Amino acid sequence: MGAVKDGEEMMLQKRNEELEKALKESKQREEKMKSELQRAWERLRVAEEAEERLCSQLGELEAEAVNHARDCHVRILSLMNELSQAHNHLHLHPVTN
Repeated sequence: MGAVKDGEEMMLQKRNEELEKALKESKQREEKMKSELQRAWERLRVAEEAEERLCSQLGELEAEAVNHARDCHVRILSLMNELSQAHNHLHLHPVTN
């Protein structure tokens, strides 16, 4: 009966060692996954900050473009007015040779 008990103890001890090894490997995988998750969160944070900066820059560029378009429109209207005045002046005072 002692040999059977010793065999059971050996089997339980071996099973315990296998479980401990599996637990250790599981903890290592968990730590690796935590580390990967942390790196992913950091990349996400950096990407979000970059997106915010780009959106801000885009907004500034859009405002500049609108102002530039308005300035161009005012300049075009002014040139059209000058051209109209010159045209009217030529009709009133034709150039003769």
